[in-house]
Amino acid sequence: MTESNSNYVVGVDLGGTKILAGVYDANQNCLGSVKKSTKADRGPKEVVKRIARCIMDAVDECDLKLSQIKGIGIGAPGSVDPDQGIVLFAPNLKWKDFPLAEQLKKRLKVDVFLENDCNVCALGAYHGELKGEPESMVGIFLGTGIGGGLIFNRELHRGFNKTAGEIGHMVIDMHGPICGCGKNGCFEAIAGRASIYRHLHAEVQKGRETVLTTMLGKDLKGMKSGSLKKAMKRRDPLVSETILRAAEATGIAVASLINVINPEVVLLGGGVIEALERDMMPTIIQNAERYAMPGSIEGIQIIASSLGDDAGIYGSAVLAQMMLGCFTAGRTSSGD
Repeated sequence: MTESNSNYVVGVDLGGTKILAGVYDANQNCLGSVKKSTKADRGPKEVVKRIARCIMDAVDECDLKLSQIKGIGIGAPGSVDPDQGIVLFAPNLKWKDFPLAEQLKKRLKVDVFLENDCNVCALGAYHGELKGEPESMVGIFLGTGIGGGLIFNRELHRGFNKTAGEIGHMVIDMHGPICGCGKNGCFEAIAGRASIYRHLHAEVQKGRETVLTTMLGKDLKGMKSGSLKKAMKRRDPLVSETILRAAEATGIAVASLINVINPEVVLLGGGVIEALERDMMPTIIQNAERYAMPGSIEGIQIIASSLGDDAGIYGSAVLAQMMLGCFTAGRTSSGD
């Protein structure tokens, strides 16, 4: 771990609540990682300091020096301009037109490469789990919202104006609930974690009973995906009904993507799937088969990701290696 000529890179997953940084060697092995809270309310310059500290702590944890790091890849939420390294709009961070890559590079004196967080998760899953073998893949990531990433011809597809993959804003019910984007019936407004929480809270206010109120109180404060998992284990009717609704919507979204794109693999990840895979995946697959055009789903794999939080940092590390020209597909990553 002290070879000065090794192509070490750092992958960073920047979220609204946490920053995760991982150090990777030339063979895409994770040597160590560090997590910090984002504290987005302190403003972008303070967040940059926290990202830099998280990176430096991760490098130190691996007994390396920053001078040994060849590049840094970072996945950020919202719309980004990867060519200019700018976060164009990130509502969870309350950022607009912020030059994140430039600010980090000034602070750390290392090349920084920026991409949308779900795009790097798709890269991470594609190369880390699928070894870059399928010709095409759609990644769907269910977290607070819902994002996606597209792999066409074994390469990340960004689209004409670099916003491809906004799967969460596919309208699957034109009379459905209003989404954070202002439209009605988006996939995210039905199956994203925030929408699940809102639905449960509204039902509790109407007088519906659930074990969640025993666990968290009537305002359901502090509810997380793990809370839903515990309620599902106890066969809570309200939570089961809500999760079934989200899984059915996800299956419809998967079917629509299969009808339009027809990828070899549809991979589902994110915190909601990670916590509720056993409860959701059978219904997702069943509904995908029900709503896909006859014959279009044949041979297509619909699978849950196993990388969890590592998808973002691994994908960001792959991004850095690709941009630096030192990435070789098919290598195997391993956790720390």
